[in-house]
Amino acid sequence: MNAVLTAPSRVQHAPPVRRVGLADRLALRVGLALIMWNRRPARVRQERFVTAVELRELDRLNQARFSKQPPLRPLV
Repeated sequence: MNAVLTAPSRVQHAPPVRRVGLADRLALRVGLALIMWNRRPARVRQERFVTAVELRELDRLNQARFSKQPPLRPLV
């Protein structure tokens, strides 16, 4: 029995590979790096500036603490 039971199939080759230039590869890498940098987690700042009134108050309380006097009441 030398009969062929299936039809001969065509061999499918992979599509030809397109070469990408150096400038295109560099542009892709830079673009991806910029996207990743833009999506970095943002830090929420909890800091604030100390006002001059608060600095004077802290200075007054520190002087009272280091001079062994009884603590002064806050002005505010």
